[in-house]
Amino acid sequence: MRLSDISRDHLTKAQQEVLDAIEQGPRGNGRPGLGLTGPFGAWVRGPSVGNAVQALGEAIRYHTSLPENVREVAICTVGVHYRAKFEFAAHKRLAIQAGVREDSLNRLRDGNNPGFSGLELMAWQFASEMLTQHTVSEATYRQATEAMTETGVIELVATVGYYCLISLTLNTFDIPLEDGMEDPFPED
Repeated sequence: MRLSDISRDHLTKAQQEVLDAIEQGPRGNGRPGLGLTGPFGAWVRGPSVGNAVQALGEAIRYHTSLPENVREVAICTVGVHYRAKFEFAAHKRLAIQAGVREDSLNRLRDGNNPGFSGLELMAWQFASEMLTQHTVSEATYRQATEAMTETGVIELVATVGYYCLISLTLNTFDIPLEDGMEDPFPED
């Protein structure tokens, strides 16, 4: 990991506020110590942007109209695109809990057609186009708004964008996997 060591005992007031927001919000839900792991440790160290970033993440994870499985497919698609080990490992587990088929996630991870259907397919196609073409085709946009409404599409774009930021943060600071996480890209 490239970030300097940080101790709960030596946080500034602003850093403590970010940590508290993470650990006392819906993400913390019984996970003491969460606020210094994964991308959260970076946000705590940079509280002037960290609090805004963690608040956006909370809105995206807990306050959108997107079904959980659809959101997790989009997040996993971003994680694979950036080969963000922590991101994909953490959200693969959440995707499976949300009902996404593990074999589809494994095919996604391996760069193959994941075989998604319905809204999961729409989320994967939409996110994939955003990541590779930097926009979406008119046909994909039209299909997505018909399937998810305009509000859902706005939330999907925000989800993809937010998790690009997360993936880049994880990769830039070489954030390690937590104990028990399976390395999705061991060759990297």
